[in-house]
Amino acid sequence: MNAEKTTIPVDTRPGLGAQLLRRKPIDQMVGEAGHDGGGAPLVRSFGVLQLTMISVGATLGTGILVILGESVPLAGPAIWISFVLAGLAALFSAASYAEMAGLVPVAGSSYSYSYATMGEGMAWICGWCLVLEYAVSVAAVAVGAGQYVNETLAGFGQVLPAALSQPPGDGGVVNIPAMAIVLLSMVLLVRGARESARINTAIVVIKVCILLFFCAVAFTAFDAGNFEPLLPMGAAGVSAAASRVFFSYIGFDAASTAGEEARDPKRDLPRAILLSMLIVTSVYVLVAVAAIGARPWGWFDGTEAALVQILLELTGRPWIALVFSAGAVLAIASIVLTVLYGQTRILLSMSRDGLVPPVFGRVSRRTGTPVAGTLIVGTVVAVTAGLVPLGELADATSIGTLFAFALVNIAVVYLRRNRPDLPRSFRVPFYPVTPVLGTLMCAYLMANLGAATWMVFGVWMLVGIAIYVGYGRRNSKVAALSELDYRTLTAKPSTSNSTSKESHS
Repeated sequence: MNAEKTTIPVDTRPGLGAQLLRRKPIDQMVGEAGHDGGGAPLVRSFGVLQLTMISVGATLGTGILVILGESVPLAGPAIWISFVLAGLAALFSAASYAEMAGLVPVAGSSYSYSYATMGEGMAWICGWCLVLEYAVSVAAVAVGAGQYVNETLAGFGQVLPAALSQPPGDGGVVNIPAMAIVLLSMVLLVRGARESARINTAIVVIKVCILLFFCAVAFTAFDAGNFEPLLPMGAAGVSAAASRVFFSYIGFDAASTAGEEARDPKRDLPRAILLSMLIVTSVYVLVAVAAIGARPWGWFDGTEAALVQILLELTGRPWIALVFSAGAVLAIASIVLTVLYGQTRILLSMSRDGLVPPVFGRVSRRTGTPVAGTLIVGTVVAVTAGLVPLGELADATSIGTLFAFALVNIAVVYLRRNRPDLPRSFRVPFYPVTPVLGTLMCAYLMANLGAATWMVFGVWMLVGIAIYVGYGRRNSKVAALSELDYRTLTAKPSTSNSTSKESHS
């Protein structure tokens, strides 16, 4: 089907209810993988190391470097329990992602998984949530960069004025460091995915080293009394903090957006997703325990760049804080880079299906990347990062992420029941308990988010519905299939997956 001729005549278009339930066949997804309407391929260059580093790079650091100071006052010394709780919810969902990534190795992540199982309507909702998750999380992480840029500059006797390092509402006019990091990441992604992955791998190593260095210093001043009382804000405080720090775990699904750029996606994607989750959760809990052990929980209230302040107070050596701050800026840059990468690949998949304009799906033959889509997304995210405060962004990101994760858990259950014949390179352990618990934990964490966040989410969904009705419904390629073609495709056994499995035997 030609990308420029996908609008469906009114007399042949399925009814709205029928179209919302139309599923995209897995074979068709795999067959389209790696190509836009003009046939330009994405480049398969990632092995399990690069995929793991994409996932770790998009995840590790956010909750510790950016929102720790905002989360500790909610949970008190039990903040580490909040990280464990959020990590468990993410781990259950990560197992479901691993199964789906091996089964549907395409760039669309949970959007594609929903399309294959629950139909176009739910796929659009999931994709729209992913736009919220990826684009807004990039902006939210970049906002926190201003704190660490100032800490770095302070080592040289320079500080950016609040007007240029904080957004409106936080005492500033525009957050220049946040915008700069997004724009630099955008330029790097336009140059090529392979180059971006190499730089990200190097930065992830630096990120892990600086966090372990912090732990080594913080444990020299460890005071067990800082953990008493453990639950000053009660279980409700721990749950509220868990809902907020879940924002710290959203990156692991970035690896699943690389399904069309992995050399062996069926084997390597599940491994990368689960391995990255173990690494990230372990480091988060370790750093949280070290930080609370070094300073009482009340100290964190209103403290910016908390880890840098702890290092400075414990060592009394500004150069140590300077090195850590510089490393933190790099760590934040790697999150921005990898999550922005994921956003462009989600929109590429949605464009391929006709649900968003074709400009997002055009892959450059020279660089093997969606150049135009990357420039558009990067520009919009940079403006958002420069003008919107962190707290509002973090909560809005969490609710969109939790909703998308819940859908992936449901997708696993659906395909196990309706397509048990499909060969799977990874199976969720303890099925169906794991995906059911994943769904319930996501719902629980969503329920703990504030009313304002739910209002933002509701408005976002209404905007998404309007865009779907105005554009996606008329341009959907799955809806353009005749009823006979659609039934034939959806009834066809999945041969591509069988062939792939035999090739790995």
